[in-house]
Amino acid sequence: MKILITGANGQMGSEFRWLEESFEMYQFLFTDIEELDITNPDSVNAYFQSENPDIIINCAGYTAVDKAEEEPEKAMHINGIAPEILSKAATANDTLLIHISTDYVFNGQAYKPYTEEDSPDPISFYAQSKYAGEVAVETNANRGIIIRTSWLYSSYGNNFAKTILKLSNERENLNIIFDQIGTPTYARDLCKTILDILPDLETCQGVELFHYSNEGVASWYDFASAIVDLTRINCQVYPIETKEYPLPAPRPYYSVMNKRKIKSQFGIKIPHWRDSLKDCLALLNPLSEIEQ
Repeated sequence: MKILITGANGQMGSEFRWLEESFEMYQFLFTDIEELDITNPDSVNAYFQSENPDIIINCAGYTAVDKAEEEPEKAMHINGIAPEILSKAATANDTLLIHISTDYVFNGQAYKPYTEEDSPDPISFYAQSKYAGEVAVETNANRGIIIRTSWLYSSYGNNFAKTILKLSNERENLNIIFDQIGTPTYARDLCKTILDILPDLETCQGVELFHYSNEGVASWYDFASAIVDLTRINCQVYPIETKEYPLPAPRPYYSVMNKRKIKSQFGIKIPHWRDSLKDCLALLNPLSEIEQ
């Protein structure tokens, strides 16, 4: 069975490469912009005719949240239009599509974890483009799932965890926002979960929506503090409010997601974010003693 991975050079794509040896029953086709332009219908259709993948896992995305305010067309092409093109190609070839979305589709005004039934209300252009991608998949794919995730990090690529690790080694103090609440998600956990549930998705009809993040709740301040504490770096982390660190794109203040659906439907167990963070930090700091 052939699995096409788009965005293969990103965090999730890199984690799928790492997991490839553990899932020898699948043939992985890793592509990024150099191998496949998913915003070009002709390119996508030609790729399908050549490789005929059985499954697409769309990890590609425009993830520069603030830059999307300056480049709305580029963000929409990658996050909104490309999923439509992939969905139409998947439908034409009876291919299962797995599409990755984000907690940022919510406005962050909730008081309890968001479920799949809650209505999106994106407040930044990045979030609007990601929600457009969800709608495109729901409208055009005949077999697929959408997985919303949050605060993704990995030992690969650029992400909050790696940035904090770098800055805490360079500075004595860090000021980190404490009034935005969500859940950090280790990309490796999400990728392994997707591969683990694939056998249950082979007969999938229609498009279904799921939420996945690690367990637990944190602010960005909590996340940064945990990184510094676990690695025993001599750096003081101070909490600040969002208004003290203004950015071009607004963020949801609360975007914790309810994961009951994916856990009950597939019988999976999800690690707590702090436990997964230890695993990732052990890869990023192999010579240091990570606090247990």
